[in-house]
Amino acid sequence: MGICAMRSIFAVFAVMSLLVLGVLAEAPTKAGWVSLFNGKDLGGWKPNGDEKWVVEQGNILSESAANKYGYLTTEKTYRDFDLRLKFKGEALGNSGLFLHSRITGTDPEHGPDIEGMQVEVDPTPGKHTGGLYESGGRGWVAMPTADAENALKPGEWNDLEVWVHGNHIVTHLNGVKVADFTDPVPKFTDGVIGLQIHTGGGVKMRWKDIYIKEE
Repeated sequence: MGICAMRSIFAVFAVMSLLVLGVLAEAPTKAGWVSLFNGKDLGGWKPNGDEKWVVEQGNILSESAANKYGYLTTEKTYRDFDLRLKFKGEALGNSGLFLHSRITGTDPEHGPDIEGMQVEVDPTPGKHTGGLYESGGRGWVAMPTADAENALKPGEWNDLEVWVHGNHIVTHLNGVKVADFTDPVPKFTDGVIGLQIHTGGGVKMRWKDIYIKEE
């Protein structure tokens, strides 16, 4: 084999290696991480309410339909964990990520009722994404820092990470710490993980790359 041919083979091998490394870098690589969304269907999740939850282009698309509250919750409950996901807002409606939560009933006027801790997810900067709000209880318990209010990337994929250990919750948005809260009176210490469609219409949010590592 000539020198030119060998150089060509090495060049192709190098390019392929970089491509493989790039794909692997997209997902958590440490041992213990488990995907909560397979990119194909809503297996392992339960829709609550009449809003739209579908898998499209490898993402979970949440969209207002009945203009009420809607939740997509895990079938399994979780206690202590590290959770990572990506979200992208395509309309102005509000959303959220719920932890240590449970569906408590359904109201015919506004849809399902939920109680637990919510990590705020809003497509507009300055709307407290990553802050903590207790649904069915105290309301806001941890607001974002000034720097964190500017961490959101409107119309783009955003990285959200939530670390939960007992009554201690820490959130990061695009690598910026948003909230670090130790709850003196937690409502629950375990429960489902849920994605929210807020009442009032106008919600169109995409979710993907949802990984969890239990402790």
